[in-house]
Amino acid sequence: MSEELLDTITRRIEGLQGEGSVLEATMNFSKPMITLDTSQWTPQVAQLLHNDPELKFNFLSCLTGIDYEEHMEVIYNLYSIPHDYYLYVKVKTPRDTPSVQSVQPIWKTADWLERETYDLLGIEFPGHYNLKRILLDDDWEGHPLRKDYVTDKKALGLD
Repeated sequence: MSEELLDTITRRIEGLQGEGSVLEATMNFSKPMITLDTSQWTPQVAQLLHNDPELKFNFLSCLTGIDYEEHMEVIYNLYSIPHDYYLYVKVKTPRDTPSVQSVQPIWKTADWLERETYDLLGIEFPGHYNLKRILLDDDWEGHPLRKDYVTDKKALGLD
């Protein structure tokens, strides 16, 4: 079922966004995983995944970001409660201007998850109604999970 599901998801997204819009479609530990460029991760794609009766990914269980130095990614772990299947969505974004469209209006669990990813990695989420720091002080400089973040060990009392 999972490979059929992967094919269905890929066809639906490419039907909406155009052929080749899914950069990669693979199986990851028997779970379907797709990779999109940030320009292809639109509210319409998220709504398709959430609302399509055959897909119905109605639960965002996790959202996180990764700094690969040459680019950044946001990873979404989606689950369909009625159909009992998973999907991983990876969205690539440029490292110098990391920005991925917010899914908070579609999956409410994205609210704090997007804020945490912004706070720690500096990835912007346009469309988020309240994108601000959630873990670090408002006057904290930088984003500590970025590979180029410089830690002031003396200021942190770690020298």
